[in-house]
Parts: sequence; structure tokens; C-alpha cells
Amino acid sequence: MEIKEVIGIDASKLMLDCRVHTKGTQDVFDNDLGGIAQMVDWALETSGTAKENLLFVFEYTGLYTHHLVRYLYGNGFLLHVVPGLEIKRSLGISRGKDDKADAERIAVYGYRKREEIEPFQMAGESLERIKRFMSMRKKLVAQKAGHMATLGEQRRVLDVRTEQVLFRVQEELIEVLGQQIAAIEREMDDVVAANPRLKELMRLLTSITGIGKVTARFIIAYTAGFTAFDQWRKFASYIGIAPYPYRSGTSIKGRTKVSHLARKEGKVLIHMCALTAIQYSPEMRAYYERRLKEGKNKMSTLNIIRNKLLARVFAVAKRGTPYVDIMRYAA
Repeated sequence: MEIKEVIGIDASKLMLDCRVHTKGTQDVFDNDLGGIAQMVDWALETSGTAKENLLFVFEYTGLYTHHLVRYLYGNGFLLHVVPGLEIKRSLGISRGKDDKADAERIAVYGYRKREEIEPFQMAGESLERIKRFMSMRKKLVAQKAGHMATLGEQRRVLDVRTEQVLFRVQEELIEVLGQQIAAIEREMDDVVAANPRLKELMRLLTSITGIGKVTARFIIAYTAGFTAFDQWRKFASYIGIAPYPYRSGTSIKGRTKVSHLARKEGKVLIHMCALTAIQYSPEMRAYYERRLKEGKNKMSTLNIIRNKLLARVFAVAKRGTPYVDIMRYAA
């Protein structure tokens, strides 16, 4: 595959600002299926490049790029979806923000990286649905937790006799949110059950003490069924549990720490799994207590356990057999 031309696209809610890198030509199209089809025809004609040598590059912006990804991928075009921060950092200092200039920056980024870029591979429809359900579940859980915290504080301070309506409305909201969360959970379970591969991965991952359904779904979804990451260390970096050194020469000796540029939802989930593993896995509990007795840092020990769990997750997925806790069989 030889990429001869790159189309940089800055996608907003209603418009697509597009630039053909080598030609320097730029145009704007509607961000809908009709506009995307026009944009593709324009890109092919303006670039004078064959379909198999043309690469479309754009930032991931959730729903705003939903139709764009599906149209390009479904019609066999090469595309690369990249985090905005990566583009920003790769091109150095820039001032201001403008959709036209952003399209140019994206095109420049894509052209510079064209020999290194791996074309986008879309996850299955089941995984896409699970991601959408997970996003909704996260919002509902946050709303429920907020109402519960508020209600708890109000009950502590306010008079129950005079604030019955206030309390009742929030109690009903909490109950409804709980019902909706349960409905989403059931729907995700149905999606997994209907897909043999996802069902088997869920069985394998939840065989590990500490890994529950919520975390298993997150890992399966964001590894694209263990196809987007070939090593657990890469996924550990992606969710922010892989520590990196910070030193240079003899004068800069910073503390080794994890990056803040990560998908923190995954970090939170795997942290809760580590706490559960310490409580219910004799092996993890013994390891945790031994390191603390040796004077090791508590959080660094927890982070090691996070990474141990992630290593086990990738191992069972690759091996295709459930995790076996050998300490159960120790004499």
C-alpha cells in the first residue's frame, strides 16, 4: 500500500472542512451522508489519486464523525482516526483556532506520518453498541450518585416533616435512574450473549478474581475484542497505569509516575478491580501485605497489582482458557 495523497478533515457538528495536502486545495461540505458522498467525489477528482492510494485523516469527535467513519470504511477507503492531542503535539506551537487551519494541520500530520500509519479497522457492530451503552450507563451512574449524595446531605440538615416533597422527588429519581441502569445492563448482556466471540471473552475475563462484568466489557470494547492492542503493556499505557521514568542527564531526576494523558475511566475500573482482588484473592492479598511489610509504597503496590490483573486478562484472552488460581490447590 503506497499512500500518495492525504485528505485532512476537520469535523464539526454540521460541517466538514477538508484539505488536499499536496494540491493545497480546500473546501467545506455538510456533515451528513449526502455531504460526505460529495466530499469523497471532490477528493478523488481534485487529488487525481486512485482510491487505494488516498488516505483520509481526521480527529475522533464521537457522534460528529460517526457517519464519516461508516461511509469511508464501508466503501473501502483508507482512513486514519487520531486523537486531537497527538496532532497538536506533533506539529509544534500554533496560535489560535480555525476550522480551515485545523484541516490543513491534520493534512500535514497525515502526510508526514503516511508511511507509519495503520489504516483504521472498524470494530464490529456489537462492540460499537456496547460502547454507546457504556457511555449512557456512565452518565446515569454519575447522576444517580449525585442525587444520592445530595439527598444524604439534605436529610442530615433539613427537617423531614417540612421537606417531604423535596425528599420524595429525589428518591423517585434515584429509583428511576436505578431502573434505567439495570435496563442498560440487561441490553448489554443480551448483545454479548448474541455474539459467541464476545460471550467467550466475557467468560474468560470474569474467571479472574477481581475482574467484574463492567471492567470486562470496558476492556473488550476498547481493545476491539483484543485486536487493537497486541500486548497488555500497550493497553496499560492507554489507560494510564504504566509508570514512566522522568529523568535527563544528572540534573533532572523526577519521580517515576504514570501519565495523565490516558483514558482514565479504564484506570478507575482496574483500580477497583485491584482492591477487590486484594480482598478476595489470597495470592494478591499475600503479595500486597508482604510488600507493605517491606516498607514499599502502598500506591505503587496497588499499581503493580493493576498491571498483574491486566497481564492475566490478556493471557486468558490469548490462551482461550479461563484463569486458574493455583493457590487454591497449594498444600
